[in-house]
Amino acid sequence: MIHPHTELRYINEQIGFGVFATQFIPKGTITWALDELDQILDSEYVETVDKARCNLIKKYAYRNQSGQYVLCWDLGRYVNHSFHANCMGTAYEFEIAIRDINPGEQLTDDYGTLNIDEPFECILEEGTDRKKVFPNDLLYYHEEWDRKVIESFKHLYEVKQPLFNLIREDYLEKVKITCKTHILMDSIKTIYYNPE
Repeated sequence: MIHPHTELRYINEQIGFGVFATQFIPKGTITWALDELDQILDSEYVETVDKARCNLIKKYAYRNQSGQYVLCWDLGRYVNHSFHANCMGTAYEFEIAIRDINPGEQLTDDYGTLNIDEPFECILEEGTDRKKVFPNDLLYYHEEWDRKVIESFKHLYEVKQPLFNLIREDYLEKVKITCKTHILMDSIKTIYYNPE
């Protein structure tokens, strides 16, 4: 489920739609959390559906560490990629704002965290050394991404959290420990899917 203070907006013909903040979302806010309405589809099943639906699933879903496709039921599927993303995934099935997000600003992810099937070149030039997103980016950038998550967790209990109730009970203790000790119990690398 995407943060309630967001809306879908059309950007342009090349990018399509994106998710934008309608109110200030401070650093440390949970911006998305997996919930029971999201569809979790086995890769074998995805290959059996007709081509049009298979392509839509692969366009809008991400893959978990088991290789299943996770298709968000709400606006979460429209969050676009950025190498300067303001949201970051965690090993605990939620994403967190890694910096303040202002009203009217687009929420973005680094698709390198999403176990994409094929590499892709980015549409926008963002002034980074990275020009492509690769399926194995988690293996190379997890330490940098973990540091951003740890910094954001420092604010987790200081800001309003409309999605906090969606954190799975078996993750809560690890989340609390990270907030208290500033040591991440599980790296985002643990969600890497190795297709081999």
